[in-house]
Amino acid sequence: MENELFRSEVECKRESEEIDFSDEEKNEKGKTSFDCDICGKSFSRKAKLVIHEHTHTGKKPYHCEICDKSFSQNDHLTMHRRVHTGEKPYHCEICGKSFSQNNHLTRHKSCVHTGEKPYHCEICDKSFSQNDHLTMHKRAHTGEKPYHCEICGKSFSQNGTLTKHRHVHTGEKPHHCEICGKSFSRNNNLTKHRHVHTGEKPHHCEICGKSFSRNDHLTKHKRVHTGEKPYHCEICGKSFSQNDHLTMHRRVHTGEKPYHCEICGKSFSKNDTLTKHKRVHTGEKPYHRDISGKSFSQNSQLLNH
Repeated sequence: MENELFRSEVECKRESEEIDFSDEEKNEKGKTSFDCDICGKSFSRKAKLVIHEHTHTGKKPYHCEICDKSFSQNDHLTMHRRVHTGEKPYHCEICGKSFSQNNHLTRHKSCVHTGEKPYHCEICDKSFSQNDHLTMHKRAHTGEKPYHCEICGKSFSQNGTLTKHRHVHTGEKPHHCEICGKSFSRNNNLTKHRHVHTGEKPHHCEICGKSFSRNDHLTKHKRVHTGEKPYHCEICGKSFSQNDHLTMHRRVHTGEKPYHCEICGKSFSKNDTLTKHKRVHTGEKPYHRDISGKSFSQNSQLLNH
């Protein structure tokens, strides 16, 4: 949402904290307004004009000392620093939720508490509480992806998604688990990871009551009940309930065998097949028959026995 947060019209309205002018300069030659030579917009103070001119020149004199990102206004830098500090000074008096920016709090109130959604999609009639959410939604219909990765050229419909994608190239993992120190490139992955420590399983199947730590795991589980198979092989048309099952299936057509035995060099299309193969070299027999005490390297051998 960074693109929407720092739009030029916002830049025109706000005043930098670090630009100061004397009274004489503010009112030089008796001026009551200062005009932009490029677009003609007028300002009551020269400081505001100088800040506005950054929208035309692209000048960004304010730098983040943590990640070195630059901004055209000091208050934008102040808001950005909260990404690193986690500071959320704006609180909803209704539910107590906190936000790093005041406009996020305003959006929250209008969306969650009032339920008002005045912006409507003329294609599917879906409604939104904010116009920029409607704009992003429309791209689902148009296929528009205006945000491009300068490294690999991949395109995205939202700037925030592009920002997260860049971590693939930089290796940056700014979200850290305070319990074990493990780092993640995305905050939602950190949230999911914390369930490992807490044992929390907040996602429940309403059919059988089974619980899961992640919503995507619950979604996959539900297909056991519904029989849904949304992933289709474009070569033979076979369908699968999970995307990783489709990925493995495709290797039947491509012949790909990405899993290699480091002992004999033999290759396999599935990792579990490689695991079973390694027992030929190690002699491991993890499957035991309690009655006879006999052990087997594979479960199928135990079942046959």
